[in-house]
Amino acid sequence: MRTRHFSSSNPVPSPLDKARGRPTHQPVLLHEVVRALDIQPDDILVDATLGGAGHAKELSKGLGGNGLFIGLDADRDAIARAEMRLSGAHARVSLLHGNFRNMVNELAKLGVVSITKTLFDLGWSSYQLDSGRGFSFKADEPLLMTYGSGDEGELTAATIVNTWGEESLADIFYGFGGERYSRRIAKALVERRKKKPFETSRDLAETIAAATPARYRHGRIHPATRTFQALRIAVNDELAALTEGLQAAWQLLKPRGRIAVISFHSVEDRLVKRMFAQWEKNSEGKLLSKKPIIPSRQEEQENPRARSAKLRVIEKISISHESPHTKNKQIRPLDFSGEA
Repeated sequence: MRTRHFSSSNPVPSPLDKARGRPTHQPVLLHEVVRALDIQPDDILVDATLGGAGHAKELSKGLGGNGLFIGLDADRDAIARAEMRLSGAHARVSLLHGNFRNMVNELAKLGVVSITKTLFDLGWSSYQLDSGRGFSFKADEPLLMTYGSGDEGELTAATIVNTWGEESLADIFYGFGGERYSRRIAKALVERRKKKPFETSRDLAETIAAATPARYRHGRIHPATRTFQALRIAVNDELAALTEGLQAAWQLLKPRGRIAVISFHSVEDRLVKRMFAQWEKNSEGKLLSKKPIIPSRQEEQENPRARSAKLRVIEKISISHESPHTKNKQIRPLDFSGEA
């Protein structure tokens, strides 16, 4: 059952992207994220997933001269893009190349031991799709699927599909991708690699498609979509990293600080939902929306990649550290009902 829709802004594409003729990156649920985090001038804001820096640019506008914006990304290219997009920010800006699972240590390098707001956008940008690392099943690219450069010794998608056992492959395709034909696909990959190892994303995608029924190949999404998703999650250890990243952000978060997470598939969303629910059950936090916030139909039409997005937001509470005035102050749930 779908949760109710909320209106969303139509972000303006970067002029730089238009000039280069490349697909523009549109941040998903931008308006809703801005409302949910309610940035104050002196906030210490962490964007744990810079990506195309669309959210970063808009959120940083709410910070004043005493505010601090910290951006993290495992992709060095994302850091370079953010430097350009945030060049006019009024607040102090620090951009760090690193994984959000190491947030505590990364922020310690800046002398930062507490934060007030943080965003995790778990989608991947059009820049990553065009990075040449094998994320696209429509291109003939090296089969890496790493957020880094695929340095020697780093786990890659090629290593997984060419060396892992058939049962292990089926398990990750089903567990991380929800692929109904996981066993059939795993068997086809093992049989094919006996003749020739997989080297490119297109080669892999074609083999996956051939292993599925004809009706599946002509469905709404490409038949390799879920398998590619599962491989990306496995290569980058995304679920463990997300768990550790959320725990790190919660550790750093001040009372009345907020965490917002945008997820794009059920595996991630389930993890976020359970962690948030546990914090609320333990009287450590308060959900600002009982149901996930999803894009409006207009945003889905203008930005198809937004279709599966879900936004969850939690505010931290800490009775032992609150004054009587703060303790009695109720946390108001997010309300978008007055918007078109």
